[in-house]
Amino acid sequence: MFSVTVSSGVVVLVGAVFLASAVEMIEALTIVFAVGHTRGWRSAFEGTIVALLALGALVAAFGPALVHVPLDVLRLIVGGVLLIFGLQWLRKAVLRSSGLKAKHDEDEIYRETVAELSAQPTNADRDRVSFVMAFKGVFLEGLEVVITVLTLGTSAHRLGLAVIVAAVAVVLVGIVGVVVAKQLSSVPENAMKMAVGVFLVSYGTFWTGEGLKVRWPGGDTMLVGLVAIYLAITWLYVAWLRSSTPKQTSEVSV
Repeated sequence: MFSVTVSSGVVVLVGAVFLASAVEMIEALTIVFAVGHTRGWRSAFEGTIVALLALGALVAAFGPALVHVPLDVLRLIVGGVLLIFGLQWLRKAVLRSSGLKAKHDEDEIYRETVAELSAQPTNADRDRVSFVMAFKGVFLEGLEVVITVLTLGTSAHRLGLAVIVAAVAVVLVGIVGVVVAKQLSSVPENAMKMAVGVFLVSYGTFWTGEGLKVRWPGGDTMLVGLVAIYLAITWLYVAWLRSSTPKQTSEVSV
């Protein structure tokens, strides 16, 4: 018989890294599918593989270096970065949930990418456009995953766990993408982005406080409380925006 103790910090870490990685992978996969179907799979696969290798090199290069940064300084830097990223994710998710901004449409992204690629000339052997488009899509989307993995993993001293969780998310989304062989527009991406935003803001608040030597009641358990608080605030804000938008619209029309 043995017992495994899982702290609240680990739960939030796993949830944030997994959801962030899954969301970015969905967007990258849509671009790769568009490239592959329109221009051919060889260059699309090559661009994807090179992008993944470049991202892996970034983690290997900068991950160990962050360990040597003083802990309080690291927590302040990480907390600030996570707050910035989290608030950006939350802002977009809240606007989309309240109807003030169009929801992220993978089908539309797919069509736009196909149209852009179809307008370019195609080479029989290697297609530079396909390679660049696939590389850019995977690298740029993956860069946010790398930042999330490095900041959360190093600040929690669980970089290995963060890397494993991100890899699992990428593989799972990749498998689902191959199985359905189409854009993953049915995935509730906005809800996932809102959850990621809440997780990142919660972690950012926690680590900023830690860097400022704030003693959180309950230690890591406070992370669960912060998640609940930010979820409630987000839900109330979305509800308020939904109720106030019609009134604002009618006033303008008059």
